[in-house]
Amino acid sequence: MLNPAWLRSFKALAAEGTFTRAAESLELTQAAVSQHIRQLELQLGPLLIRRPRRVELTPAGQALLAYCDEVARADRCLATRLADANAMQGVVSVITPGSVGLSTYPRLLDIQRETPGLVIRHRFAPDDDVVTAVLDGRYELGIVSRLPDDERLAAESFCEEALELVVPKDAVVDDWEGLVRLGFIDHPDGQAMATRLLSRWYPGKRSIADVPVTGFTNQIALILEPVSRGLGFTVMPRHARRAFLRQDEVRVLQECVPVVDTLWLIHRAEWAMSARARHVVDELHRRLAAADRAAA
Repeated sequence: MLNPAWLRSFKALAAEGTFTRAAESLELTQAAVSQHIRQLELQLGPLLIRRPRRVELTPAGQALLAYCDEVARADRCLATRLADANAMQGVVSVITPGSVGLSTYPRLLDIQRETPGLVIRHRFAPDDDVVTAVLDGRYELGIVSRLPDDERLAAESFCEEALELVVPKDAVVDDWEGLVRLGFIDHPDGQAMATRLLSRWYPGKRSIADVPVTGFTNQIALILEPVSRGLGFTVMPRHARRAFLRQDEVRVLQECVPVVDTLWLIHRAEWAMSARARHVVDELHRRLAAADRAAA
């Protein structure tokens, strides 16, 4: 096993680029850092190309740096497991897409408020970033809209999310032409979501690309602002629509069977979900189910 002090010096050198800055960051002498690197190179071969201004890693050095990251992830995993003696204390980190995040984050805060000692760390991100963050060990839990095909991830069904066509409360929309007259409020996923839903509702009609765009925002929490002011319609996930505070200013059209996606909860498959994370997930399931019953 490689000496942890040697690995810390190597990782600092890779990050800082020079022996002087690495030594300063570790509060060691430059001679100590040089000795650690020398010991590693005696065992592993050349790890560095020493340039005048900055060291460069050899392929062996790159492999050792990746190993250092793996050790750091294993240390975090061990700390999580050792902290599981009390399921009601510690950090639960969750990363989600915007729509379901708008619905779950307030409930996560409610759970934290009711559970002294529990700390919630949440981030909004698209599906690909969610998967990467969970694989890298930066977040314990993630929610994605596509079931990941990666054996390193464990996945379970979390909830369902329907796409909805939302119009201003007083809008008269009897057919496809009514939507065209109203105009489309677009967002980053708007075209894809509208195509999936409207192709089922209005088969044989032209595509959403033929509907005039009367607004755009990349903030999911603000998509219904222009809709509520009569500036157009949009297609968005139900969780995002329910998070809008002024529900009386918009209306959901229900023309036919909705398009419904399954959202998946993911975590690293190599180790069990922490007890406190399991508690949070179970509480979220319960509260989301209660919200669905109340809205029915």
